[in-house]
Amino acid sequence: MTVTSDQHRVRAVTPSKQPKPVGESAAWSTGAWRQGSPEGARLSVDIGDLTLETGGALPHVRVAYETWGRLNAARDNAVLVEHALTGDSHVSGVAGAGHPTPGWWHGLIGPGRPLDTDRWFVMASNVLGGCQGTTGPSSRAPDGRPWGSRFPFVTIRDQVAAEAALADQLGIPAWAAVLGGSMGGMRSLEWAVTYPDRVRRCIVLACSAYASAEQIAWCQPQLLAIRQDANFAGGDYYDQPAGPDLGLGLARRIAHVTYRSELELDARFGREAQGEEQPLGGGGRYAVESYLDRHADKLAVRFDANSYVVLTESMNSHDVGRGRGGVEAALERVTADLVVVGVDSDRLYPLRLSHEIAKASASSDPAHVISSQHGHDGFLIEIGQVGQLLRETMSRTRAR
Repeated sequence: MTVTSDQHRVRAVTPSKQPKPVGESAAWSTGAWRQGSPEGARLSVDIGDLTLETGGALPHVRVAYETWGRLNAARDNAVLVEHALTGDSHVSGVAGAGHPTPGWWHGLIGPGRPLDTDRWFVMASNVLGGCQGTTGPSSRAPDGRPWGSRFPFVTIRDQVAAEAALADQLGIPAWAAVLGGSMGGMRSLEWAVTYPDRVRRCIVLACSAYASAEQIAWCQPQLLAIRQDANFAGGDYYDQPAGPDLGLGLARRIAHVTYRSELELDARFGREAQGEEQPLGGGGRYAVESYLDRHADKLAVRFDANSYVVLTESMNSHDVGRGRGGVEAALERVTADLVVVGVDSDRLYPLRLSHEIAKASASSDPAHVISSQHGHDGFLIEIGQVGQLLRETMSRTRAR
């Protein structure tokens, strides 16, 4: 069902109903996965209570993850792939039961691929605060109700601490590599700083050492869009007929513009109308508006508004230098082979931020640059260039 405001030409899709798990209420006004739904390729581990950076603890934390390849007898061939804001553990594979979308980095994992599963045991977990199996706002709290508005503030460091607890549970003492882009890059870098003796290679794509003022500024209207949706209900909307899909859709539209480049949008859409619609006084849309509507609709069927809020605030918390004497002092802790990668057309994480990391760390060569017209999303789209960097990095037998 599409909800339309003709006055403002804002369209938001209501998430499609997921199969009702046994014993659960039929009401579920979110795209979040919930316990009892098809697992797909998910596995999960209970890591117990997690002490949080800002105080207190989150009880009974569960972490969902997926794996490719085999862990060797020495347990030293494990690679951790970190997903971005609206990603999940389904890095590679087809869409199907339990996975509404295909893998988001599908071409990079598998036999003979850059992350060669004949050699490497590749793992990806769903982030703490997410909505695809790891404990988050849509998960059941100890009282049996969704956490909703009661879910605590979590930082990037808390998310990495949860991943470290997962590695402990699985008997992985150290990672051959930790890698990711955007919010995944934040966690990758935090891994190398917090646990230098557990990371041999660290590949940070389209990311920074801290959330910049402009990045935080772009996040604010996204958070307001969700919180000011009447259906947000202060974060307790899961048993309501409709969730804050309009607000989530607005947040996605704002974010998506920052993920692409001005040059790409102009080349793809220009001032073209959408099909037969008439934007010049006729209430119709331009093609670029239809494009944003489509991405808003796609997100609503697979994501949760509360998780979007929680994870956005986690990204705003990102600062590897906090409490460590600043960014340069923090990066001096890194002993991993650090590979920093930026995208030349990225306006959300401009190249200067990648160069800052590379220059501040003795473990890194100068930053690598991906050439792309796609902006920030270039780290997801330019599989050939990313794959080549991964092959080169993973082929090195020891850290520099």
